[in-house]
Amino acid sequence: MMSDNEVNRELLVFALGKEEYGIDILKVQEIRGYDAVTSIANSPVFIKGVINLRGNIVPIVDLRIKFGLGNVVYDQFTVVIIINVSQRTMGIVVDGVSDVMTLASDQLRSAPEFGSALDTAYILGLGTVENRMIILVDIEKLMTSADMALVEAIAA
Repeated sequence: MMSDNEVNRELLVFALGKEEYGIDILKVQEIRGYDAVTSIANSPVFIKGVINLRGNIVPIVDLRIKFGLGNVVYDQFTVVIIINVSQRTMGIVVDGVSDVMTLASDQLRSAPEFGSALDTAYILGLGTVENRMIILVDIEKLMTSADMALVEAIAA
């Protein structure tokens, strides 16, 4: 849960379907356009494959598929956010990046136990900015969870 001593959180905000999600900006390495990936046989459907990023083989996870957000369309707005979690580099495919924002502790609420395609175990809370609701995702916990074990195996 959120602790009181975390005054501000700087987030990269991205869209998945109709929802906006935020992840810790410090986990983000870069943002790239979506390029073709090399498929990996027998991998879960949400693992699109791998890319060669300056000599590193980086697994690419489509969060829209992972979160069960229906029809996935790749267009000019589709981006890959390259992140670093647990000393590993991975990419996550999202519908688009909207902005970088800082949320103060009074703009954060605990996550409800329902209403999201995302398992609440990976939700740090909800951020409110004007009329926007940002779902804060613990990207490290999500990407290192048991059902992502194959990502670990590819990256190893």
